Amino acid sequence: MPSPVPERATTVASAVAESVQYQGRKASRQGSEQRRQAILDAAMRIIVREGVRAVRHRAVAAEAEVPLSATTYYFKDINDLITDTFAQFVERSAEAMGHFWSSTEGLLLDKVGLLDGGADARRTLADEIAALAVEYVRHQLLTRREHLLAEQAFQQEALLNPRLHGLVRSHRQILQHGVTHFFEVLGSRQPEQDAKVLTGIIERMEYQGLIDGVDHLDDEDMLAILKRYMYLVLGL
Repeated sequence: MPSPVPERATTVASAVAESVQYQGRKASRQGSEQRRQAILDAAMRIIVREGVRAVRHRAVAAEAEVPLSATTYYFKDINDLITDTFAQFVERSAEAMGHFWSSTEGLLLDKVGLLDGGADARRTLADEIAALAVEYVRHQLLTRREHLLAEQAFQQEALLNPRLHGLVRSHRQILQHGVTHFFEVLGSRQPEQDAKVLTGIIERMEYQGLIDGVDHLDDEDMLAILKRYMYLVLGL
């Protein structure tokens, strides 16, 4: 029998967070680490607001309210600053996803435990999973819009910057691994493929929500799409 989904997913998320490597100069004490963090946070705000190409030492220093010499001390190369900004993004994403899987452990396992082999139980589960996925998308757009914008900028920049390829793979692994094990618990014969399809659907919905705005989300359409997919997975 597969191990509990959230525990294994949380372990992977923690491993991803611990594996992130930074390129810039390391901070030697707590105060300098706080300044380095402030610089990276400022760079991310600029990326979300204006795009990656707007990241320049002088602009970041002004945004972080630190001397220009501070940004050039930690990041002599602007590419190191951009790479480390996204490295921090991946590290924090891993930590947040680890908390997500941990907090949903009971809910997911309780729902799976209600399966009795009958079609009605599978249909109820499919409906509930679809509804949870819609709520997840809406929650992301309402409370983590800047995170989603950063994610889009990250993926776009990775097309042009090979140094980000490893970070992109680590970032994708965080969500996909957890969803894969969830499908394993459901009894899917192809859990990895099912996870990739579901995460792809959700990412597309998040992207559309960023374009159209959360007020224009079509919950009924999203729910119908997700139900259709879960019905296929559960043989309904």
